[in-house]
Amino acid sequence: MLPKSAIFEFLTDLRHNNSKDWMDENRDRYHQARDRWVQEVGQILEALAEFDEGFGLLEPKSTLSRINNNRRFHPDRPLYKDYFTCDPSLDAMQLSVLHISIGPGTSFVGAGMHHPSSEHLRLFHQAIDLHGDEFREIIQQPEIKAFYGELSTSDRDLKTAPRGYAKDHPHIDILRRKSLTLMRTMTDEEVCADNFPEWIARAYELLMPFNAYLAEAIQKESV
Repeated sequence: MLPKSAIFEFLTDLRHNNSKDWMDENRDRYHQARDRWVQEVGQILEALAEFDEGFGLLEPKSTLSRINNNRRFHPDRPLYKDYFTCDPSLDAMQLSVLHISIGPGTSFVGAGMHHPSSEHLRLFHQAIDLHGDEFREIIQQPEIKAFYGELSTSDRDLKTAPRGYAKDHPHIDILRRKSLTLMRTMTDEEVCADNFPEWIARAYELLMPFNAYLAEAIQKESV
């Protein structure tokens, strides 16, 4: 079996040689690295099936994104991503129950709503307005804080209160967020460890209350 370190070796070379000519010359290396990641994703899905059997029914390749960047609206992006991903979310909502990205020095795991629709954000705001203490209690659980830290910040976050909410709202710091995500960076060594699938399963287990709150909030037509 190809060692996982070979994935990072390929992605490092791609980062420094991001062109179609180079990719064409190294197409076999790409497929070998991707196949190794697919193999690892299969083990991750097996570990996640302990919490939801639906994960075990997923085809590993279906959880991966294409390596080609979408440059239609971002022509300045490189041709290829220098990372591999896995997102085995089991629903069609804008809620990612688990997102894994691995790349040399840039790996992370997390979940949540990244720049959700205005409707989903509105529903989340309603939930926070009525049940914000519950959400805050979830994200401040000692195990979650120790592993993920605080909610991720974004340069799109509001500087003031969203429309319809007071500036002194007790949960104004949450209401200002334009994304609701928890994220943990990972070292290359953590990704390459033999127990990585089990480590990811634990990362997912910690996210379950957070995901459940978000899912309930945006599934409601009214609160």
